[in-house]
Amino acid sequence: MIGKIAVSMAGHDKGKAYVIVREDAEYVYLCDGRWKLLEKAKKKKKKHIALNKSFSTGEIEEKLRSGVKIYDHEIRSMIKQYEMKGKKAEV
Repeated sequence: MIGKIAVSMAGHDKGKAYVIVREDAEYVYLCDGRWKLLEKAKKKKKKHIALNKSFSTGEIEEKLRSGVKIYDHEIRSMIKQYEMKGKKAEV
């Protein structure tokens, strides 16, 4: 799941998009590049998120998997692209 776009389905951030930057057995660690930075990723239970499998994060996913340094502005840019794609689909 690392590198995929996830949307929060529960909590005060319901409906907010994040990128999964880490995962363990029960939790994922989410980053939006603005309020939840890579150094302080949001810990959320897997059952409280919805994955978007149709949107590819491409380069970010590869960097996260290979351990290459990634920056918050790259995460922000990817989420912005995801949100713009969603708005175009609604029109």
